Amino acid sequence: MGLRFEEIDWQPTPIGEISLRRRRHPVSGDDVYEVKLGDEFLMSSLFTTGEIALTELALAKLPDTELDVAVGGLGLGYTAQAVLDDPRVRTLTVIDALAEVIDWHQRGLVPLGDRLTSDARCRLLHGDFFALAAGPCGLDPTEPGRRFHVILLDVDHSPRHVLHPRHAALYQPAGLRALAGHLHPGGVFALWSNDPPDPQFTSALSEVFAHTAAHVVAFDNPLQGGTSTNTVYLAGKAPDRP
Repeated sequence: MGLRFEEIDWQPTPIGEISLRRRRHPVSGDDVYEVKLGDEFLMSSLFTTGEIALTELALAKLPDTELDVAVGGLGLGYTAQAVLDDPRVRTLTVIDALAEVIDWHQRGLVPLGDRLTSDARCRLLHGDFFALAAGPCGLDPTEPGRRFHVILLDVDHSPRHVLHPRHAALYQPAGLRALAGHLHPGGVFALWSNDPPDPQFTSALSEVFAHTAAHVVAFDNPLQGGTSTNTVYLAGKAPDRP
């Protein structure tokens, strides 16, 4: 790339103006991809440790069998790609509320776009994850009542810092209970958060799921210096009784 900075795409959306930007890292010379919603940074290809850990921690809880996985939030695709890197994964359904983000992948504007769209196991679905999770038909409109072995969510900054007020209901016991209904017995729900572990949210998870944990994921922060952290919440549904 000859330019140090380039705005690849900009689109108005129902939740604000979204933009895809690419800039050259001043030290490594690598291309860094960033997504902004209005004036707020949503994600950067510099910081993918938490998204990958979200996938790996959740999938590690499942037995060695074929898995159907749903992901809420496509972004730059690092969570989805980590899912597809696991050979046990049979199908992956990625749900994003912004058709513009899906279009970036389909047009090959982001580094992982071609890999995701060329994998026959992966389907990119334009839809509202939160509305689908709350509804009786589930996360796959083409197959009402379908259940998944793993549901991963990486949309909001945290259960307290949401991108839209309507998202907040999912993080309450009633919303979590509805979401759990879309998991197979023994299935796992995992959530990425940019904030430290939240005892109130962990308590809400414990009301619904049989097993819960909050993992702090540390990573180097080349922009601010030192180490930063994300939180990955894991919640396991009780298996069927024999």
